[in-house]
Amino acid sequence: MPLPTLHGEGLTLRPFVPQDADRVQRLAGAFEVADTTLNVPHPYPDGAAEAWILTHTTGWDLRSFCTLAVEVPETGIVGTMSLHLELLHRRGELGYWIGRPFWNRGYATRAARALLDFGFDVLDLNRVQAQYLVRNPASRRVMEKIGMRYEGTRRQYMIKWGVLEDVGCCALLAAER
Repeated sequence: MPLPTLHGEGLTLRPFVPQDADRVQRLAGAFEVADTTLNVPHPYPDGAAEAWILTHTTGWDLRSFCTLAVEVPETGIVGTMSLHLELLHRRGELGYWIGRPFWNRGYATRAARALLDFGFDVLDLNRVQAQYLVRNPASRRVMEKIGMRYEGTRRQYMIKWGVLEDVGCCALLAAER
C-alpha cells in the first residue's frame, strides 16, 4: 500500500515528492520553527530536505512512520504531519510543524484530526500520543483541540540548543474519540 493521501477540512495531507524539498527547507529553516520543535535543526542544512523526503517511502513500507505534507489549495505546502508507529502495541506518536507564515490559522489542528482518523480507523491504533516543549503552549493547545489529554511533564527530558528542556505529553485513546 503506498503512502496515503488524506483530506481534512480545507486541506490535503499527501506524500512529499522531491520537488517539495526547496519549500520544506524554506519553511522548516525558519528559526521560529526549529525553536519550537523537538527535532528540526537550525540552520537547516542544504540537502537535508531531499534526504528527509527520501526516507518517507521506506519508513511507510516498514510501517515505521507515515509522514505527509500538509497542503492548502490557495497556498501549497504549509507544513508536515507524521505518525511514528509501533503497530505491535497499536500505538503511534504524532509529530508536526507548520511554517511560521501559516501559524494561527488552524492548519495543524485540522491536519492532525485527519491523520488521527487515519491512525485509528485505518491502522487500528489504540493510542496516539504527542510530545511538546513546555515553553511552546501553542503545540499543547493543538493536542487538546484534537481531544488529547495531558498526561504529564518529563522534566529536563531533552536538550535543545544546549539547554535541558521539559517536555509535556498528551495522548488520546481510541475509546475516547
